[in-house]
Amino acid sequence: MNSIKKIGVLTSGGDAPGMNAAIRAVVRTAIHNDIKVVGIKRGYEGLINGEFKEMDASSVSSIMYRGGTALLTARCPEMTTEEGQKKAAGIYKVLGLDALIVIGGDGSLHGAQALKKFDVNVMGIPGTIDLDLDCTEYTIGFDTAVNTGMDAINKIRDTSCSHERCSIVEVMGRNAGFIALWCGITGGAEEVLIPEKSDIDNDAVVKQILENRCQGKTHNLIIVAEGIGGSQELAKHIESVTGIQTRATILGHLQRGGIPTALDRMRASMMGYNAVKALIEGKKNRVMVYRDGHYDDLDLDEALAYKRGYDNTSYEILKILAI
Repeated sequence: MNSIKKIGVLTSGGDAPGMNAAIRAVVRTAIHNDIKVVGIKRGYEGLINGEFKEMDASSVSSIMYRGGTALLTARCPEMTTEEGQKKAAGIYKVLGLDALIVIGGDGSLHGAQALKKFDVNVMGIPGTIDLDLDCTEYTIGFDTAVNTGMDAINKIRDTSCSHERCSIVEVMGRNAGFIALWCGITGGAEEVLIPEKSDIDNDAVVKQILENRCQGKTHNLIIVAEGIGGSQELAKHIESVTGIQTRATILGHLQRGGIPTALDRMRASMMGYNAVKALIEGKKNRVMVYRDGHYDDLDLDEALAYKRGYDNTSYEILKILAI
């Protein structure tokens, strides 16, 4: 017998393209299995403040094609306190929920982990463009963010080539360099600066550019992850030392929005479906993951404790392809 009769769903932290596809899958899979769904607005802030709405199949019509999140999102400092967590758990119980599905990144899943202490049954779905959850090889929004970055880089390269410039493009990725590495390889960059790799300094970048100029390269592209920053300063340094006209472009939150790619819609939909299915099967306090080509779910504590070591292979390939 299915003991799950009513669930809540929220999106928390930074928005990511594909979150709407996950919401849609959760709602419609639940309704198909005679489970009521409560949409909680503005993430944990909305849970604490009791901002919610009953959802039906029509509530999620035509949202899959849009970026952002139809349930809205917010940062919630109160959720980092025990008092805030107790409030959230209290609203969960007042609403009569049997489970809470949380779509978000590391901070959001740690919030879900905290609610476990107060007998809240949580199910996490990884939604973050940075791909900075070590327990999974895919997070909702990453593919769209990379494609948005690649499109911008293609346009910047056109101008860089025409003016024989060096172009620096700063992409998102506060603690992880996956977006930068993927944009670097697909955009044909000469160098990528990422948080995981600390052995590259400004002088090394200048040396690379000068070597490239000696080999006949008339333009250079450098990708910088947000966590490294300093793109404007690096541009000034390169130009002052080499005399090569250098421009920096910071893409910023441009990468958070946009129409989700087919891959983000597909995987978000599958994760939303599988999250509800796992709850129906009696699983508690899990997080959905995508690993080795398969969708799976892991114990939430185990998933958040998992640490994936840095693999330098992608960077090495980028340098080979940049010669």
